[in-house]
Amino acid sequence: MPIVLAATLYAAIVFGTGLVLGPIRVLWLEPRIGKLAAILCETPLLLLSIIFAARWAPHFSGAGGDAASLIAIGLGAFVLGQIAEYVVGSWLRGIPLSEQLAQFTTPAGCVSAAALVAFAAMPYLVR
Repeated sequence: MPIVLAATLYAAIVFGTGLVLGPIRVLWLEPRIGKLAAILCETPLLLLSIIFAARWAPHFSGAGGDAASLIAIGLGAFVLGQIAEYVVGSWLRGIPLSEQLAQFTTPAGCVSAAALVAFAAMPYLVR
């Protein structure tokens, strides 16, 4: 159970940060500087959130610090985060899954994909 709690907390913190930063990026930065530059501005702040949450969530939940537990936390949080992204994208923004996935083929999408890999791996990397 501590691994599930840690994954949920980790995903919630990072997703919450994205919910705050996303509208700023989409509504304010993208029209002014373009999608790629806006993502490049947002990503360092998101990475700080990822690093903080990857350190804090396992410790707070009492999850083991062994490699298997930390990998499970990262992968669990990744799955939860992707479900949340899909729900927000499809229900709140009306973006179909095919379009959400197609965004990963753009330069901005590649930056996002790299951040997602870092998100999944970070609990293990910061141990």
